[in-house]
Amino acid sequence: MKNNAKPKRAAAADPIFDIVDALIMAVVCVVIAYPLYYVLVASFTEPHIVTSGKFLLYPEQFYAGGYQRILKYPPIWSGYRNTVLYTVVGTVISLCVTIPAAYSLSRRDMAGRRFLMFLFTLTMFFSGGLIPLYMLIRGIGIYGSLWSVTLPTAVSVWNLIICRTFFETSLPFELYEAAELDGCSNFGFFFRVALPLSSTVVAVMILFYSTAQWNMFMNALMFLSDSDKMPLQVILRNLILINQVNQLSTDMTAVAEQQKLADQLKFGIIVVAALPLLCVYPFIQKYFARGIMIGSIKG
Repeated sequence: MKNNAKPKRAAAADPIFDIVDALIMAVVCVVIAYPLYYVLVASFTEPHIVTSGKFLLYPEQFYAGGYQRILKYPPIWSGYRNTVLYTVVGTVISLCVTIPAAYSLSRRDMAGRRFLMFLFTLTMFFSGGLIPLYMLIRGIGIYGSLWSVTLPTAVSVWNLIICRTFFETSLPFELYEAAELDGCSNFGFFFRVALPLSSTVVAVMILFYSTAQWNMFMNALMFLSDSDKMPLQVILRNLILINQVNQLSTDMTAVAEQQKLADQLKFGIIVVAALPLLCVYPFIQKYFARGIMIGSIKG
């Protein structure tokens, strides 16, 4: 009777645990989601209501002056075009460099792989700084071009470590030995076996690198001088600066209107900059979660 009582108590506790767990997760989701929802609602709300600190569930007084100013700003469309170009090219370059490098460093028969990994890791703590990087970009003749904003960020050491760990834990060395017995070369194993089995980590790298490229700001500000080549983030920053300069006026009515517009521009710019990523993320989110968990469980 005692042996039967324990499973019954455990079974009775399971629904209670599920309810408590669901309530906690619901509260966490609200805490995380509301700031995003607040930014979206505030971008359509009369600025004086937003600045009052009022709890917003919907736009109480609709105001779209910020979006009108953003969409009528001509460079915004060239900024979108440039950002998409830099994101696609930069992500492709990063994948072509990071994935093969991580696979090579994961192979136990590669001579000197620990020393090479040490050199990669060292750059996470020590770097040459902005001035040597600027001199390098000028010296190799890519200043002001597409390559000046995509090549310096081609490899992220953190992403390289994630990929290397994935290959070490998900592709056993015995699999390569079996392929080698069948006459498969190193390149053949990489393209025919390793890559097809690594779609998860490739999707994770696409997410990481594309997000970094989309939000890129400093490299473009340092290495691009042509305004027609500036990415979206720099264009939006310039829009805020232009609006702040326009506030220097003696007409108090104009100043009040500009301040009103500036308050809403901040929220509208956040939505305009983040909306494309928010639209794409749900399609690759499952790969992101799966890739992170694979490395954490087996590593």
